[in-house]
Amino acid sequence: MAIASGARIGHVHLKVADLDRALEFYSGVLGFDLTQRMGNSAAFLSAGGYHHHIGLNTWESEGGGPPAPGTTGLYHLAILYPTRAELGAALKALRKHGVELDGAADHGVSEALYLHDPDGNGVELYWDRPEAEWPRDAEGGIAMVTRPMDLAGLLGAG
Repeated sequence: MAIASGARIGHVHLKVADLDRALEFYSGVLGFDLTQRMGNSAAFLSAGGYHHHIGLNTWESEGGGPPAPGTTGLYHLAILYPTRAELGAALKALRKHGVELDGAADHGVSEALYLHDPDGNGVELYWDRPEAEWPRDAEGGIAMVTRPMDLAGLLGAG
């Protein structure tokens, strides 16, 4: 059985060590709106009025450290921006708040920024190029690449 073509990832829920610190990053730096807070144990954040795109909780992780390297778990959550200009604005916000990038790449189909949140969770911020511009192989399949990204151009777009 194939999954329905309209299926999508609805939200991500992250275990964090310090709820206020996580909220400062996801709301204060990235700009998500706080839709609900449950004391010091959980919070829900949204873009555009949805009930939540990101859940944060300390139920099993308050005061904890990030997963050790070489263990399984979440590699990164990916946040899709609607335009290149919006991604450029996000890069400006990251720089304003002193958030370091782990990397940046032009994948042909998209441009992506890679970083970690304060709890060590991987975060990808990206925008998709229009499908008509995606690189294709000889058979018409998608031919993603990993090339250096023009960060100066991205900043100029935002």
